[in-house]
Amino acid sequence: MTTHQATRRLFTTALLATSAGLFGLSMPAHAADTVLLNASYDVARELFKDINPLFVADWKKSTGETVNVNQSHGGSSKQARSVADGMEAAVVTMNQANDIDMLAERGLVVQDWAKKFPHNAAPFYSTMVFLVRKGNPQQIKDWGDLAKPGVKVIIPNPKTAGNGRYTYLAAWGSVLKKGGNEAQARELVTKIFKNVPVLDAGGRGATTTFTQRSIGDVLVTFENEVNLVRAEFGDNFEVVYPSLSILAESPVAVVDKVVDRRNLRKQATGYLNFLYTEQAQDVIAKHYFRPRSEAAFKKYKANFHQISLFTVDDVFGGWKAAQKKHFDDGAEFDRIYQSK
Repeated sequence: MTTHQATRRLFTTALLATSAGLFGLSMPAHAADTVLLNASYDVARELFKDINPLFVADWKKSTGETVNVNQSHGGSSKQARSVADGMEAAVVTMNQANDIDMLAERGLVVQDWAKKFPHNAAPFYSTMVFLVRKGNPQQIKDWGDLAKPGVKVIIPNPKTAGNGRYTYLAAWGSVLKKGGNEAQARELVTKIFKNVPVLDAGGRGATTTFTQRSIGDVLVTFENEVNLVRAEFGDNFEVVYPSLSILAESPVAVVDKVVDRRNLRKQATGYLNFLYTEQAQDVIAKHYFRPRSEAAFKKYKANFHQISLFTVDDVFGGWKAAQKKHFDDGAEFDRIYQSK
């Protein structure tokens, strides 16, 4: 089976599966085997499905120990809350720092988690782009087009899904980066969310709504996700890159409270370090996530459209400030959506 065929099969399976819960589990472990649980976000299913066996083989070769890696996927913020509520994840691989900061505030992760691995503990990143139906009948080209009357926009819930938050912030930030003010940014985002017919809990649920349920004119999601859809459905959809977008890092952390209790620190740290190896970075780029490795990025350069990116830090003062202003209960998003 080719990599392309495997990707298509995995993606189809994921679309038919539930948006949250365990996906792509390793084979049942023997009693003596070590088991790690990776709590991750919705649209990283296929990526870790391919990375995990490579890590297992590498760890076995270098240490002689057999390790099994299980996965759990859902909306990033929803997954973080599950870990806070007792999910026994040894590692978290999220799509926004805010979710790991919450775990640090709860005492499950060390406060300086972002300094434990390179690139602020984010081994890869992505950005938010548009997926439209063949021919782009609504002529959607940039963020402002999402606010046009009659356009149906599919976005996951910013309260539970990282890509929902990135989409919200990308639209808001696009106004500010082009010289607009806060009132104009609020007006654009308000109009966009008035065009959202349904808010799915996670990114994969939103993809299913758009591709399988045929709801909406445009899906806004991660760059890797739109390319998975293209690989599966071919010419039924087209990818549109806006004039600028947001840099969406995928941070990782060891869940210290869990690994110390279960004596898994060495294995959990090894797993996250493995994500920075050339072997893993190659897989990351192959799955349309943007790698940190220059060699991998160069090898798969055709996968990545050149686009101007801004950061949460640059425009919003960091995730904590963005959370407080936009996503806390009663903050901007709640007021915008309640006025819908």
